[in-house]
Amino acid sequence: MSRRCEITGVGPMVGHNVSHSNIKTKRRFLPSLKDISLASDVLGQSFKLKITNAALRTIDFKGGLDIVLLNSRDEVLSSRALKIKRQIKAKLSTVAQA
Repeated sequence: MSRRCEITGVGPMVGHNVSHSNIKTKRRFLPSLKDISLASDVLGQSFKLKITNAALRTIDFKGGLDIVLLNSRDEVLSSRALKIKRQIKAKLSTVAQA
């Protein structure tokens, strides 16, 4: 199970625990992930994604899952999110042609 956001691509980071005597030991900073169901307005269905709390706030601010996916780069999206993005693009192109 991957600890990576499906929308932003944020994953674990590495840093140090620093003691009072300034001894540094390695540690990992894990992203705050949530399994959440998000609705697509264009497709009319909901999708279950694992995203960070920051990505959820971004989705709320931008106005929905569709807008965020269409404006995201393909390199940071997961395979499931990329599949949803392709479905949204296909649906929008058929609506525009009709």
